[in-house]
Amino acid sequence: MTNLALVGSPLWYASRAGGTLALVLLTATVVLGVASGGRAAPRTVGRFEIGLLHRNLSLLTLVFLVLHVVTAVLDPFVHLGWAVTVLPFAAAYRPLWLGLGTVALDLLLAVLATSALRLRIGVRRWKAVHWLAYAAWPFALFHGAGTGTDTRLSLQLWLYAGCLASVVGAVWWRLAKAGPGRAAGRLVAAVTAGAVPVVLTTFLAAGPLQPGWAQRAATATALHLGGGR
Repeated sequence: MTNLALVGSPLWYASRAGGTLALVLLTATVVLGVASGGRAAPRTVGRFEIGLLHRNLSLLTLVFLVLHVVTAVLDPFVHLGWAVTVLPFAAAYRPLWLGLGTVALDLLLAVLATSALRLRIGVRRWKAVHWLAYAAWPFALFHGAGTGTDTRLSLQLWLYAGCLASVVGAVWWRLAKAGPGRAAGRLVAAVTAGAVPVVLTTFLAAGPLQPGWAQRAATATALHLGGGR
């Protein structure tokens, strides 16, 4: 095992940095979209300015997401291949957690494609697909926590906690500002928002925070590939 293998390659650092920034920007995009929708929209800021900021955050998210994906594929350790960037759960390395990242990417690509065709498909259909961006966020969060060998670092855990608190807080703010009606939808949103922190905490305690989590995954990958880092 080389010194580079022990400390990680520059591509690994670039992939983790790109993925982390993409998660932060996606979180900001989701928070803005949730907190500024419906009756919760601020009165002092125009919807045009909110929409412009939302779009710019989405584009920045995609930029860093592309950086994350490209550097992960080019990293010679895991030998991912380009197919796994669009085919969920097809990777040999941590297939479940990498697959969640692929699902998140596919959902965001669907939003991007329909946004480009918004005038053709109509606003109603575009809005229906646009909700997939919100579904992509928990997939991206669990992907980062499950695949990152730096998940046990305090800074990374605080970052996940901040992203989680921001989105859950935005959802509860939106629910508090919502008017009457759609009780079933509000109940589902409330239960989901409360369940994500519980599930993530349970997963971290049973998985990435356990000693040897990253080493066991790396060993399994090395055995599969006939090599190791």
